Formats: sequence, C-alpha cells, structure tokens
Amino acid sequence: MACTWRIRHKLVLGMSLVTVIMALLLGGTLHGLASYRAAMGTCDRKLEEQDAAVEIQNKIRPLTDAPDRAQIARHIKTQIPKIESAINKYAEVLEETIARGRAPNDGKEALGFVGDLRKDLRDLDLAIEKEVSSPSVRRNNDPLSANSEIQKAIDRLDWHCRDLIATIGDDIAKMVHNTRGDAQKSIWLLCITGVAAVLVMTSLLRFFYRWVAQPIRDLELGVSRVARGDFQHRIHINSGDEIEDLAKAYNEMTDKLSAMYENLAQQVNERSRQLVRSERLAGVGFLAAGVAHEINNPLASIAFCSEALESRLEDLLKQSSLDSDECATIAKYLKMIQEEAFRCKEITQKLLAFSRGGERSREEADLVEVAQSVIDMVKHLQNCKGRRIDFAETAPMRAWVNAQEIKQVFLNLVVNALESMDEAGTLTIKQCVRDGHIESIFTDTGCGMTPEVLENIFEPFFTRSRTGKGTGLGLSISHRIIASHGGEIEASSDGTGKGSTFKIRLPIQPPANLLETGQDVQDPVEEFLKLSTAKRNAKAA
Repeated sequence: MACTWRIRHKLVLGMSLVTVIMALLLGGTLHGLASYRAAMGTCDRKLEEQDAAVEIQNKIRPLTDAPDRAQIARHIKTQIPKIESAINKYAEVLEETIARGRAPNDGKEALGFVGDLRKDLRDLDLAIEKEVSSPSVRRNNDPLSANSEIQKAIDRLDWHCRDLIATIGDDIAKMVHNTRGDAQKSIWLLCITGVAAVLVMTSLLRFFYRWVAQPIRDLELGVSRVARGDFQHRIHINSGDEIEDLAKAYNEMTDKLSAMYENLAQQVNERSRQLVRSERLAGVGFLAAGVAHEINNPLASIAFCSEALESRLEDLLKQSSLDSDECATIAKYLKMIQEEAFRCKEITQKLLAFSRGGERSREEADLVEVAQSVIDMVKHLQNCKGRRIDFAETAPMRAWVNAQEIKQVFLNLVVNALESMDEAGTLTIKQCVRDGHIESIFTDTGCGMTPEVLENIFEPFFTRSRTGKGTGLGLSISHRIIASHGGEIEASSDGTGKGSTFKIRLPIQPPANLLETGQDVQDPVEEFLKLSTAKRNAKAA
C-alpha cells in the first residue's frame, strides 16, 4: 500500500531517525568518555591518597627501630608528631577528593580510618606518658613486649594504616572494574547503534528512492512524452504526497490540452471546409450572376409557348380524329414541359437570390415567435400529415437578427425533417439560452445520415432527399445566413435510421461593428464576389 504521508512528513521522519541515531552514537561516546574521565580522576585522587597513606605507614615503621631499648619511649615520643602530620596530610588529600566528588560513598569509610588512626595515635601517646611517669613499670617490663600498652597501640595504628591502604587499593580495583564495564557497555552501545544506523540509512535511502527519486523520474519521463506530443500518455504515481498531486494536476492539464488541441483541429477542419465551401459558393455566385438572367428568358418563353400550345391544341384535338389516349399523352407532355420550365426558373431564381444575398437589415426578433409561425405554416402541408411536431413555447427569446432570413432557415430545416420521416414520426424543437446565445435544436426521428453525408451536408447542390426533389441549395443558403449573423449551425446523427439533429446558435447581442455603424456585417462570399466582379470589369475595360 502506498504511503499516505506528505513529503514534509517523510523528511521529518527521516531527520528524526537520523537525529536519534546520532544522539545514541554521541551519547554512547560521551558516556564512555565521561566514565573514563571519572575513573581517571578517581584513580588519580586514590593514588594520591595511597601515597599519603603509605607515607603514614612509613612514619609508623621507625617507631620500633630505636637502638637503645631504654630510650624507646623517648624515640616514639619524637615520632608521634611526624605521624600526626602525615595523618593530617592524608586528611587534606581525602577532603579534596571528597570535594571533587571522586570519593566512593562520599569518603565515609576513609574518614572512619582517619578517625581510627588519630585515636590510635592518642592511645599511643597516652601509653608513652604512662611509661614515662611510672619508672617501676619501665624497669620491670619491656615497653615493646607483646602485652605492653605501647606495642598494642603501635599494632592498632599499623593495622588501621594497612587497612586504609588496602581499602584504597580495593577502591582503585573497583573503579577500574567499573570503568572497564562501562567501556564495554559503551562499545556494545556504539556497535549496536552503528549497525542500527547502517540499517536505518539503508532503509531511508530505499524509501527515498521509492518516495521521491522514482516518482520524480516517472514524472520527468511522463512530461517528456507529453512534450513530444503524446497527449494520451498518463502519469501514474502513487506516492501519496505532493508529487502525486502534481502528477494528477499534470494529467488534468494534459486532458484539457488534448481537448483543446482536438477542438482546434476540429475548428481548423471546419474552417478549411468553410473556405472550400466559400470558394464553391463563389463559383456558384459567378455562375448564377452570369447565366440566371439569360436562362430565365428562354424558360419563360418555353413556359408561355407551352401554355399557348396547350390552349390551342385543345380545340384542334377536339376536331381531329386522334383518340382520347393520344390527346391525353399530348396534354401530359405539354403540362410536363410547363412544370419543368417553371422548376428550372425557380432554380435560377434561387441561384440569383443566392448570389445577390439581398438586403439584410436586422432588428430584435423573438425566435420563439419565428419558430411558431413556421410550425403554423407547415401544418397545412401534405408531408406534415401523420407526423407530429413537438414544440414547447417558452418565454420570449429575442436576438438581433433578420426575422425573414431566420424564418427561411427554420422552414428549410422543418421541411427537410418532415420529408425524412415516415408517418408517425416526431420532430422535436427546443430553444434555450446558453453562454450569450440562443440555441434552437431540431431533432427528428427520420432516416438519419451517414458520416459522409454529414461531412458534405452544407455543400452546394449536395442532396440526399428521399423524394428525389430539391436542388441541394437549401442547407447551403441556411449555412450562409446563420454565418452572416455571426452564429453557428451544426448537424449530427447517430447513423442511418437513427434520426438527425440540427443545432443553431445565434448571438443575443448584435456584433460590435453593427452597433457602431448601424450597418450589417458583410458576408465574405459576397465580398469575394464583389471584388472578383470588380477585377473582371477592370480587365474588360
């Protein structure tokens, strides 16, 4: 399971472990050094005490070294001040040891020996005084005999001095032993801490690689792939910290960037198609402007002549011997000539109107009202029978448009939808306001469209009408009208037999240049036609 700590928590954990290890190493080292220093200090003081105690012993030994046994008391009397001086010197050394805190058990045992030595020295002094003050005792007894008071006092003094020296030696031995044990403990502590430090540092390096180095490497590789244009690549980091948040944010940015690039690609494709469509429309405009008038006159003559022939042939056919079937065939063909002539004339009129563009004065108009007027109009058409139109009227939705042109667009879409549906089909019309535009959506349950048809649906003369009629100019004209209003028209379908949807977006507010000048925005196709016509006239002149 990935760690859920932030980077600062991981750094604090690592620094804490390193600090603990360093503290243990430092503590073990300082403990060993402090123990060694304390032992050395105590040993120095004890050795100084031992020298002082040996000095006492050296002063005690000459007590029995007098050459004349008769003068032993006087000899001992002269040695007592020297022994007392040595004891006082030892006491001073002991007090300094106690003051420095180097005496075991606060020096109570050594102080006891000092007291015993002084007491023994006083007893010796009293025994000497008694020997000196009693001549009879001195004559009858040896002063250094085993049972004499002087010898007993000297033995006690020597015994206590030896015990003092032995105690000092024991203290030094104990201190050395304790110091050796502390040193061994310090060595074990340092060894264990060193091993733990190696393990901890190894673990920290491993976790640092997993928590920091590896995520940063994956992030760098992912960013490099995205920088090379692979916007579908996703950076997967499960470190549970800021690097993972950065990877998620970068993935979100990549998604938005990918969507933006796709949108730009669609816009470029759409603009390219619009440019191609504009060039084709310009060609259609040139064709319409050049031949519409010349074609209309012959077509009108054909229509009028066919009507005149039809009226005259009625009388001739009544007087002739032709049977009724032949008369009906002649009348049918004349009628067909008239219908096709008027149909051709209608096509040329559309071409002429398409090339001119017409006046496009605009004002505020309610698109809900425009849609309802179109619905009221088509309800009386033959292809509306058996089909249903759903339109829920809403509050007025006003936009700065040419109502007649928008009505022509709505009518074209409604008629196309009705022709594409069988009986019991439904056309749904919805209108709403979104992002400063009014959206009009026409959804039918008709025959649907293939991707190829969707790609060319707004091309001039492109038609897939089920009735076989139509010029293929209706949607092209609708596209030009919506584009001239600064809007958009889109067609979509899920496929053949799944219906179609046309979405129109018209701005609510008029364009800025229209507000400033009061003039309409010029259609780029019309501008192209005017410039081309002007160039052609200049060449002809």
